[in-house]
Amino acid sequence: MKYRSVLIISFFLLLINVQGQVLQKQFTLDQVISIAQEQSPDALSAKNRFLKAFWEMRTSKALLLPKLSLDATVPNYYRSTIKVTQPDGSDVFRDVQQANTSAGLSLRKNVGLTGGSIFLSSQLERIDYLNSDSSAWLSNPMIIGYQQDIFTFNPFKWSRKIDPIKYKEAKRKYLEDVEQIAITATNYFFNLLTTQIRQKIEEQNAANYDTLYKIGKGRFNLGKIPENDLLQLELSLLQAQAGVESNLIMLEDRMFKLKSYLRLKDETPIELIPPVDEISFFDIGIDQAIAFAKLNSSSFLAFERRLLEADREVNRAQTTDRFSAQLFAQYGLTQNAENFDQIYDSPQGQQQVSLGLSIPILDWGLAKGRIKMAESDREIVNTAVEQERIDFEQNVYLEVQNFMMQQRQLAIAAKADTVAQKGFDISKQRYMIGNVDIINLRDAQSSNDNARLNFIRSLQTYWVNYYELRKLTLFDFKKDEEIAVDFEKL
Repeated sequence: MKYRSVLIISFFLLLINVQGQVLQKQFTLDQVISIAQEQSPDALSAKNRFLKAFWEMRTSKALLLPKLSLDATVPNYYRSTIKVTQPDGSDVFRDVQQANTSAGLSLRKNVGLTGGSIFLSSQLERIDYLNSDSSAWLSNPMIIGYQQDIFTFNPFKWSRKIDPIKYKEAKRKYLEDVEQIAITATNYFFNLLTTQIRQKIEEQNAANYDTLYKIGKGRFNLGKIPENDLLQLELSLLQAQAGVESNLIMLEDRMFKLKSYLRLKDETPIELIPPVDEISFFDIGIDQAIAFAKLNSSSFLAFERRLLEADREVNRAQTTDRFSAQLFAQYGLTQNAENFDQIYDSPQGQQQVSLGLSIPILDWGLAKGRIKMAESDREIVNTAVEQERIDFEQNVYLEVQNFMMQQRQLAIAAKADTVAQKGFDISKQRYMIGNVDIINLRDAQSSNDNARLNFIRSLQTYWVNYYELRKLTLFDFKKDEEIAVDFEKL
């Protein structure tokens, strides 16, 4: 509470000199962040990256769901001259003209555990012999079968392990992207706020030095100050006027950048409200922050995913161009007839079983080389992940230390701003009665301006560090709750 009182008093003194121009729109830091997280280009990109991950997950699941399809040929017309062998062994050429029409309905499902697929189908075919004005029918009322690759790479098994992690990682990455948007918006906010305050400072300095210059001319005419002091006052006035003009260009540029990032299309100028009342000081335990980071960060899920992907590539190398077999088994019913009403009468059974083998005899070490490369890549990933875990924890440690230090720095900067403001007011009053010279007055004014801007920069660093911690841990230490969104609404 002591630090917060200092901050409020500091900004009360600051805003005394910032009331000259009332702009039409005012925004707080929370409002700017909320708009940025809703409609900034980064927000739209983050949303679409998450949606892409969502549909990738849906597509992966759909590969293991039954697929129903209809295949049809309506019709296939054929006309040609073919050679026909006669019973006596001679050949003659005949004109053939026919139309083939077929339809088939099939249901197929991949089996994730084994990598095989099971299918069920029904087929119907008709041939029209146009030369003889006759037709024939063929039906397969039911065909059921199973196809399985043995000793080969099973992509479905690895998808079931990796895809849920990727989707969970995408969720956490979206939350981190939202916090990164808050950091970006905070920097845009304070860049403009600093320039607006600097503009007020320059305008106030120009007004002060204009008054002092007029007073100085009167004193010079009365012989109370030397000409050098009058020239120093005139120089200060000219510098203050130049500062107003040059800062105005920067003000317009930074306002454009903030409005562009927020995608605010109107031309109405905006005024930013310094986020002082929202500041609170609290302690964060380093072990607690690291624990939340391990639990919530997308980086730790990415570590797990990368290790699994490395194992997958080793398995792929071990099962590619090696001994393998393919099993195919099918059972069905079939019947043919000249009339449609006869093709389903007393269908005959049909069976097919085949086992194909692939045995590499000589590959000049190709398969072994692939395996060794994949194993080496896995070791590289293992080493990188181990080091990145250490670096990540160290980064969390440093961010906590920076935030705790910044809380103290902010309180010091607020106190320094209050002291500098009072010092400048006293120096100005003493100059008016002739107790200090122009050099001391300019020094006091410069110290006051620097202290004020340094306080704004400390305020910016505080909020940036706060959102950096939120991004790393996905935990709001101020509210003591995990950061979450309703993904169903996305």
